[in-house]
Amino acid sequence: MANALIPPLATSPIPENESKFDVIVIGGGIIGTAFAATFGKQGKKILMLERDLSEPDRIVGEYLQPAGYNALKELGLADCLEGIDAIPTLGYGVIRGQERVHIPYTKNPETGKSHEGRSFHYGRFIQKLRAAASQTPNVSVVEATANEVLYDQDGVRATGVSCTPKGESSTPTAYRAPIVVIADGCFSKFRKQYLNKEVSSASNFVGLILKNTTLPFKQHGHVILAAPSPIVLYQISQTETRILVDIPGTLPSASSGALRSYLEKTVTPQLPEQVQKAFLQALDQDRIRSMPNNFLPPSTSSELGIIVLGDAMNMRHPLTGGGMTVALNDVVYLRDFLKDDVMTDQEVTMVQMELFFWKRKERNSVINLLAQALYTLFAGNDDNLRALREGCFSYFQMGGECINGPISLLSGVNGSRILLAYHFYRVAFHSIWLLFHNASSYADFPLLFFKAIVIFWTACVVFMPLVWTECWA
Repeated sequence: MANALIPPLATSPIPENESKFDVIVIGGGIIGTAFAATFGKQGKKILMLERDLSEPDRIVGEYLQPAGYNALKELGLADCLEGIDAIPTLGYGVIRGQERVHIPYTKNPETGKSHEGRSFHYGRFIQKLRAAASQTPNVSVVEATANEVLYDQDGVRATGVSCTPKGESSTPTAYRAPIVVIADGCFSKFRKQYLNKEVSSASNFVGLILKNTTLPFKQHGHVILAAPSPIVLYQISQTETRILVDIPGTLPSASSGALRSYLEKTVTPQLPEQVQKAFLQALDQDRIRSMPNNFLPPSTSSELGIIVLGDAMNMRHPLTGGGMTVALNDVVYLRDFLKDDVMTDQEVTMVQMELFFWKRKERNSVINLLAQALYTLFAGNDDNLRALREGCFSYFQMGGECINGPISLLSGVNGSRILLAYHFYRVAFHSIWLLFHNASSYADFPLLFFKAIVIFWTACVVFMPLVWTECWA
């Protein structure tokens, strides 16, 4: 078994005389472990608290874009992808009915080789990251539930965390540190205490694992432009393929059989014929699980000594697989913004966090914008959004820069917001061109001019509010 190679976690109770740390990290997910390992290497005394250190079993967080893979290598954690049957990913295939577009990752100009990402079992990757963190000098990992952040007598400065070790119901243990990192994920317990933005969710992903099936494009992510919303497929091991079905609105009831019926009757016919049998088998044999697709614009905490990171601070639709890339990019930036003795002074730390917050937008804002914009187009349920979706697919079919530009943005290797706006509005104008190109007669043109204005307006309504959410702190 691949995960048999994952080393055991080095965890143990910490004596009271060693309860003072430089940083306490709440959460042992992607960003929590990467942060702990990175700053432990810098000589900081780190405590990472994680409620449950057993291998997690999730249906998202399994696709790492090339920029995220590059960030992992820059942090010295790329070996965490070894021994877990991770699959090199080479690009995307976009499917609409019987039509397919191949969108390979662009080449790295420095090496001349194509960029690569990775896909894998989330739980195996997390366990490798946790093991790497626990084996890093200066890092302590404790399985415990964080109860509250502790403050000084004035209630102004964070001074540590109160937590209850797993399996104990006695008096909580207090650990002290001038900096507390909140990295407890999408269902964060502490988010509302420190951030004023609300989480929204327009859909759910329903996930299954397909066994021994062949995808149209080997070692690629696949996006199927299905109705009413997209379907995603990618390998997570040599013999397993993850399928994620986006279901807008309220999830059909699983207990009544409505969810299974929807997947069987609505989803199956829209899948590539070569995976339909495996999908039906998975419906019979696998446990149907779901996960809300959340959106949370980025923001920053003003509390002295509090840093909120990862999905606790910023989420985007997982359609484009950008979440881990954003998280690992953030750790790379933080490594430089909080180096040396910065975190010994809370005021200096907060100033640096403000600078970090704007610096991270250079790459991460494009990932956030693209994820939300593409989902809105691909799941659009009115004529204007459908026209934009058709225009987007036709745009990809033209190849060349019409796929190289968008995939460089989606993969995270290009963070140009100007390039994103350029391609987004080219898609809008291409959609309008198709409107006139497919007209049955010139007599339709007066009405089509009106429709063209509405389509362009719809594109602006999709894109500009998202830009605002990224700019407004």
